[in-house]
Amino acid sequence: MGAYWADKIYFDLLEKTRVVQYIKQQDSCTKRPHAKLIPVVWNGQQDQMFFYDGCTYVGGEFSTVAFYQKSLYPMAMIQNNVGLIGCHPEANHHWFDSYHYMKNFWHNGNHYKLLNDFVERLTR
Repeated sequence: MGAYWADKIYFDLLEKTRVVQYIKQQDSCTKRPHAKLIPVVWNGQQDQMFFYDGCTYVGGEFSTVAFYQKSLYPMAMIQNNVGLIGCHPEANHHWFDSYHYMKNFWHNGNHYKLLNDFVERLTR
């Protein structure tokens, strides 16, 4: 979804917040950027979400919508009128079919609902 572009070295859309690689954080649950399911907590609910070198956010003030479960680093956030997500709730069935080890983990459209709620919250 391009969250890295919001960082100050690109479009500088955030106030005192940096967009950094999750895999480089000390207590991340993975150190490899390749496609996988990663545990998250979205609005207090545990889930697994499609991950491919996703980001996290450090510094500044923002509202956290989701965390990477194992580390409590923010995975989805809203700051003013900017909403960023590190994983890929927009991942469609084809994304999961593209990786033999994820074929049985399609979210059945549930992540689309999370994404829709996220956008609605952002645009209020």
